[in-house]
Amino acid sequence: MTNLTIAAGTRIAAEAGTTVAKQGGNAVDAAIAAAIVSMCTDTGIMSPGCGAFVTVWPPDDKPVVVDGYVEMPGRGRRGKHFGEATHEVVFDYGGETRQRVGYGTIATPGGFAGLALASKQFGQLPWNRLLEPAIEWVEKGFPLTGGAAEYLLFTHEAIYSWHPDSYRILHHENGSPLNEGDIVRVPHLADTLKSIADDAASLYGGELGQLIAAGVQENGGLLGIEDLESYQAVVREPVWAHIGGWEVITNPPPAVGGACLAGMLLLLSRLGPGDSLAEAVRHMVTAQRAVLGYRADHLDGARHALPQEAERLLAMADSGNPTLLGAPSTSHVSVVDSTGLACAITASAGYGSGAMVEGTGFWLNNSLGELDLHTKGLGGLTPGTRLASNMAPTIAKRRSDGAVLAIGSPGASRITTAIAQVLANFTTKNMDLFDAVKYPRLHVELAADQQTIAFEPGLPVVAMHGLKPRPFPKPSMYFGGVQAALWSAEDGLVGVADARRGGSVTDV
Repeated sequence: MTNLTIAAGTRIAAEAGTTVAKQGGNAVDAAIAAAIVSMCTDTGIMSPGCGAFVTVWPPDDKPVVVDGYVEMPGRGRRGKHFGEATHEVVFDYGGETRQRVGYGTIATPGGFAGLALASKQFGQLPWNRLLEPAIEWVEKGFPLTGGAAEYLLFTHEAIYSWHPDSYRILHHENGSPLNEGDIVRVPHLADTLKSIADDAASLYGGELGQLIAAGVQENGGLLGIEDLESYQAVVREPVWAHIGGWEVITNPPPAVGGACLAGMLLLLSRLGPGDSLAEAVRHMVTAQRAVLGYRADHLDGARHALPQEAERLLAMADSGNPTLLGAPSTSHVSVVDSTGLACAITASAGYGSGAMVEGTGFWLNNSLGELDLHTKGLGGLTPGTRLASNMAPTIAKRRSDGAVLAIGSPGASRITTAIAQVLANFTTKNMDLFDAVKYPRLHVELAADQQTIAFEPGLPVVAMHGLKPRPFPKPSMYFGGVQAALWSAEDGLVGVADARRGGSVTDV
């Protein structure tokens, strides 16, 4: 049996990885099993109708990213326009957040297709074994985690009350949302997972796919069976960045998160760690403002030109170009094993559509309704186009000794800034991995009505670059939930899960 360490957002997700590892699974098998448990039990934060990216770096081969992210649906739907069967909701999540929810916000879900392809190419156990832990939890009922309970306090009324099945599952009889530790029971989901375990393609054109497509279209959504039948997970070459003694690989276009993460790391390496805490904070704010500003001006909405714009961003960041300097809901699992195989999986269902197809227990995404991600709209986007994503499952390898680190985070627009800060702390400031994850974070917010620096206690943040300080009273899940797993010949296996989201580590 291969030894490995698993860092996941919840205890039961991490334990799922342990279970399959004890059955002979490797790091990829463990990561997939943990990710599926998160998709099915991290209620509200995640859902099985999600998209996912899987980053894998075999010890003796090239790294890849398996793209199982969501697509624009609507094939063959002439006269059907995006925006129907949706409604806008507003809730307080680190500040006022606006989203659109409903059947019309559901994009083609690619999460299971991406996981199945990664399993086929890099796993050791049969696909159906990887779903067994999730099926077992769903059949007996699973406890609502602290992070999910906190998220539901913000979103239960806006997102999970308009749909009758969602309301019944996530609320007490008196109308209050479930609390941490309450047992969640999702009717029909175990049978749906068993169908996917028998054949992942059942979601993409089989009886299950037919049922989901019909349910969405009967309620005014765009997703149809032609979209599911046409969906294909894609293997992509990752974005590379050379940071100090480390090679860092992460998610490439059409996602934008990886390019932004690499850009921040390259720019930080040019600016330097700083001679004081105050200077280090200034450098981090400068790097975030520059990269996130470039993203708003050049990456968001670029679509066909996105690879070229991402390449230009990385070139400018690597050179310290003065022109650049002027300018939710997700889950993550990181696993490394003692052979040096590393796997990082980030999955997202947006903020959740609140929609569930009757008889499936299968919550679906609101990826077409993420107003903060698609600031320039989705009008005219061709069906089959991958949507933009902040997700950046990342693997770093140290050139001197082959040490390998799998890392990633949930957190919408805070994904890249959370990972960048942890990597900078670990690779350039000589913090150990635990301290690097625990260390206070900041995030530059560049919304039209919110030009601020949000930050946790312990950082000397002052107004700069036209940005006003926005202090948080304590460490918050708003700043992500970084999960990191490290293997080195000197230290062996080390896993760290972010306390901001109640993460958990298990070792085998």
